[in-house]
Amino acid sequence: MKDQSLKEQGTISIHTENIFPIIKKWLYSEKEIFLRELVSNAVDAIHKMQHVNLVEGLQNADDYRIDVLLDKDGKTLTVKDNGIGMTADEIRRYINQIAFSSAEEFVQKFKDLEDKSQIIGHFGLGFYSAFMVAKKVEIRSLSYQEGASGAHWTCDGSTSYELSEIEKKDRGTEIILFLDDDELEFLKPARIREVLTRYCNFLPVAIHLEGDVVNDQNPLWTRMATELDDDDYKTFYRKLYPFSDDPLFWIHLNIDFPFNLKGILYFPKLTNEFDVTKSHIKLFCNQVFVSDNCAEVIPEFLSPLQGCLDAPDLPLNVSRSYLQNDPQVRKIRDVITSRVAGKLVELDKQDRKAFAAIWADIHTFIKFGMMKDDKYYEKLKDHTLFALSGSDEWTTLPEYLENTSAAKATTVYYTNDEVAQSTYLKLFKAQGIDVLVLDAQIDSHFIQFLEMKNSEIHFARVDADVTENLIQQDVASELVDAKDGKTRDERIADLFKQFLKDEELEVRVERLKDESVPAMALFSEQDRRFQEMTRTLGKEIRIPEKGPSLLVNASSPVVQNILDLYAKQKTEDVELLVAQVFDLAMLTCRAFDQDRMTRFLDRSNQLLARVNSEVAKD
Repeated sequence: MKDQSLKEQGTISIHTENIFPIIKKWLYSEKEIFLRELVSNAVDAIHKMQHVNLVEGLQNADDYRIDVLLDKDGKTLTVKDNGIGMTADEIRRYINQIAFSSAEEFVQKFKDLEDKSQIIGHFGLGFYSAFMVAKKVEIRSLSYQEGASGAHWTCDGSTSYELSEIEKKDRGTEIILFLDDDELEFLKPARIREVLTRYCNFLPVAIHLEGDVVNDQNPLWTRMATELDDDDYKTFYRKLYPFSDDPLFWIHLNIDFPFNLKGILYFPKLTNEFDVTKSHIKLFCNQVFVSDNCAEVIPEFLSPLQGCLDAPDLPLNVSRSYLQNDPQVRKIRDVITSRVAGKLVELDKQDRKAFAAIWADIHTFIKFGMMKDDKYYEKLKDHTLFALSGSDEWTTLPEYLENTSAAKATTVYYTNDEVAQSTYLKLFKAQGIDVLVLDAQIDSHFIQFLEMKNSEIHFARVDADVTENLIQQDVASELVDAKDGKTRDERIADLFKQFLKDEELEVRVERLKDESVPAMALFSEQDRRFQEMTRTLGKEIRIPEKGPSLLVNASSPVVQNILDLYAKQKTEDVELLVAQVFDLAMLTCRAFDQDRMTRFLDRSNQLLARVNSEVAKD
């Protein structure tokens, strides 16, 4: 029997006499963090015991475990482990000296920090967090060392402590917290289970609560990718994010040089409720949960990523502003960016159709990333997909330029509204010219970015101009009439200006290979982009009424009929038809105001009535 009458009383040597009130009221923004710290310390003690077993060849092949014990009557919470244990001397050193002196240094350093949430996590100093919820803390410990005596330490939250020998049979440490009366929520099993699930769910040692093991000791990121299949990844994802749809793809990280980083990152199927402005990655340090807001280690353009990162090399006891500029963090960001780009390339190469199926969910972030990161752009520039108008096919920019009918093509034709620009698309399709669909909000910026990166390439919207492939040459149209010294095309242009009463209107006459379209509105690509840019900057410039030019199709029977009616001096009919052709062309590119729409509808009804009258005569 040990002599338990031998007791040591002393004072913890610290300068900050009010350190315990600071710990209790301020140090952690969430009091529940104390349980993470104590359980983490218990895991460390077990790891040390395992190391000693290995090095010294001891036969202590225990069933290592951590128990969280709740005593409602005694109002105590106990964290018990069967790890390496401590002698009385080790308690003096590690608890009285190191832990509290470190606590004092930490408080002095961070007590004036305005944003307490900037402190991410603090490991190795976790014992003193017990005083956030306890009015008294006891330690009962027995070292693994042969012949060691049990040690009992107690402190009531002041700088005084007692240390004595006790009879203890089982190796390891028990931390007993006598809870404050206003912290009794931590005696509820459901509350403790919630905290353990949040912070300790993936620790590598079994954590027991009321007879159950509450944690997964072998999370997916600790295993080799070759051991896992798709169902394993999806099951783990549902464990992390219950009620979510299956992820679009995932990336398994297992890096040990030049830093340690493990994890699994998922790209989720986005919904309207998904907040892309926040980080959705759960950050761990040696399987201990640290934070679910680690935006510093994820590039902004990859903010939708979900999953887990275990980064033991991250400096977790510093502010977020420091992390943003930390070289190690930058390296991690670069590796994550590279791995994501590599995965996207792999998906495209493996199955273009399957890759295209998820493109709608990911393309904005891919394009944004390419504009923000040159290395990301270089990896993905030949794997960025574009939908081909009028089909379910997809292409890349190099493929489009290679397959286009024009030799050495440098113009990329695109549409941003397949419905409004259907007339133009019909012309392109008839001539076998592919048109890309670029209708997302980011695409106007992405187009200019691609032109900057590829100076020999020019993007043109289908309503910007008419390619030579759509025009048929007619030498007769260039002949000058001796009567008025004008060509036939010039007479058509003058006629439209005259009856539209707009001498400033730019009228261009061409013979399109498609006769069904009498006229088209054309916008200068450069002017239209400038106007879009000013809108983006909040300085919207209204498109002037004379903005679009009018291309009149001299091959159209309608235009030929207008010439014939003019020759017969049927000016009323000419005026109706010219106005109708003009409005039909303009309808594809702008909304009419009420007055103009009323005139358009009245005129349409007049023309229908005349056609009906002619049919009745026949």
